[in-house]
Amino acid sequence: MSIKLELYDFCLEFVDNRFQIIQNTIKEIQESLLSETKSSAGDKHETGRAMLQLEREKSGNQLAEIQKLKAILNKVNSEAKHQKIALGSVVYTTQSNYFIAISAGEIVSDSKRFYAISQATPIAKLLISKTVGDEVLFRNTTIRITQIL
Repeated sequence: MSIKLELYDFCLEFVDNRFQIIQNTIKEIQESLLSETKSSAGDKHETGRAMLQLEREKSGNQLAEIQKLKAILNKVNSEAKHQKIALGSVVYTTQSNYFIAISAGEIVSDSKRFYAISQATPIAKLLISKTVGDEVLFRNTTIRITQIL
């Protein structure tokens, strides 16, 4: 399996896991709303329902974010070879290695460390459209691009 496909699969699993967690949270909130019965403490009941509604709304927003991440991943072509850094590039530099896709944190593969980052991160913005041999200045450190997959 290519490193790019491995990194892509990790990101896909990351998104799927978050999706499942949010789906379960929404299900629990729905069940809580349905099981909540009108008690003699009316104000307390209404406050509880309002809190559950807010939680459901927050979970809905998180679900929308997950769907955006999945849409970004769907645009990544794990077979493509890049001359210039773009969405889906695996980038080796003198400082760190990156997978330009979504922000999914650190990934270790074959004892090499990669960071899955979105195009919107400060370092990705500097790297996009650069080629092997180019240098960028990030946090007072000069970083040279050594390889792009």
